[in-house]
Formats: sequence, structure tokens, C-alpha cells
Amino acid sequence: MQAPQITLILPAYNEAKRIAETITQAKGYFESRSITYEIIVSADGNDGTRDIVSSMAITDPRVIGIGNIERRGKGYGIRQAVAIAQGDIVGFADADNKTPIEELDKILPVFLNSSYDLVIGSRGLSTSKIEQPQAFYRQIGSKGFAIFMHLIVGLNDIVDTQCGFKFFKHQVALDLFSRQKIDGYMYDVEILYLAQKAGHKIAQVPVRWRDDGDSRLQLLAGNLRNVLDIFRIRFTSDVTTSPVPTPLKASKPK
Repeated sequence: MQAPQITLILPAYNEAKRIAETITQAKGYFESRSITYEIIVSADGNDGTRDIVSSMAITDPRVIGIGNIERRGKGYGIRQAVAIAQGDIVGFADADNKTPIEELDKILPVFLNSSYDLVIGSRGLSTSKIEQPQAFYRQIGSKGFAIFMHLIVGLNDIVDTQCGFKFFKHQVALDLFSRQKIDGYMYDVEILYLAQKAGHKIAQVPVRWRDDGDSRLQLLAGNLRNVLDIFRIRFTSDVTTSPVPTPLKASKPK
């Protein structure tokens, strides 16, 4: 099988109701644009999500399923998927399609027309489009947490660290995720922190985003863990300088 131009990682936790539709939409997007691809679903939980992915993989080897019965965390799942990714570009999106896959039309050209090493979707830029906002109390909590995070970690030039739509040059992804340690939701902050410390160029692109109201974050225990993870990022992250990535070469669609 031909090496893919892009690896799309879909971290999932008990997403049996939606995962087949998300995979089908992603496949349709790539095929309509003649982009060679692989889709890795890193699925935790016991609701049958991995079984659905395995069934789809029987007829399409470009679909790969990994994961565990126990909930290991979004950061852990993406880290495991990046380790086996083959694409020239490696990235991840939410399994519930909070950011439509078509927004890749804004992401991919940035790699070919610039020297950026990673391109991240942002909900906080002036031209970003929030189609369905979070509940008001979650918006307030997110703003307060962002102030705390920037105070401890920095990343002051990153408007939105938490949008789950991020893509990397292959070697950059391998390096960053090999040093990433946070298993929970703050993996985004850690990856951006490691990238910034390594001197990688980060592009922020406005995207469409919609909340589905199905947050898996426990308000008290989850946010306490997030606070502790922010301190872990600031004081224990491996900020070893990364190797200079190989420039990405433009290629004709296959």
C-alpha cells in the first residue's frame, strides 16, 4: 500500500454512536481531493467503538483501530497513534466532528506554502466561526483557566491551545509526542510548550467549531487534574532541542 500523504488520528472514548459516520466523512473528504491517507482511531472504552472500527478496517486497510478497555486518556491515545503513523502530515481531530474535516482545506496549504512545522486550528481568532458555543459556565471556566495556564506556562501568543484540530510535519510529530507525558486533556498545552521551546514555527488558522454538549471532563476532579498537569508541564517537561525537520515537499495528488 502506498505511503499516505496524511495520517488522521481520531481519539475516541465510547463513541460507538458516531465513529462510523466520522470515519466515512473523513474518507469522503480525502478521496474527493485525491489525498492518500490513513485513519487511526485510538479508542478507549467498552461500548463497541473498536469493534466498529475493526469491521471497517476489514474492507479498508487504511482504517486502523487501537486502544484499551480502560480509559487511558486523550493524550495517551494520541501518543500511541503518532508512534505508528506513516503520513507526511500527522494530525488529529475530534471523533465527534467538533471541527468539520473540511477545515483541512485551510490547514494543508499552509504546510506547502510556508516553513511552518505545525498548523493548529483556532476558535479564538477574529475570523473563527463558532456555530454552537459552549454552555456559558464552561465559557467562563475556560477563560479563567486560560489566564492561569498562560501565567504558569506562557504560550501567550497562542490564542486557543485546546481546539482539537492540530497537524504536524511527520518528524516533528514523532519528536514531540515521544517526549510528551501528559495523558489527559492538557496534552495540547504540553505539545505546544515543547514545540515552542524547540523553536518550531506554529501557524494558527481560524476554523469552524461547534459544541455538542457532550463534555467528558469532570468539573471538580477533572479540573484539579488539569491544574496539576499544568504545573507538571512547566516544571518537568523534556524541553530537549528537536532536530531540524526536513522541509515538506509539495506533491501532486495521487
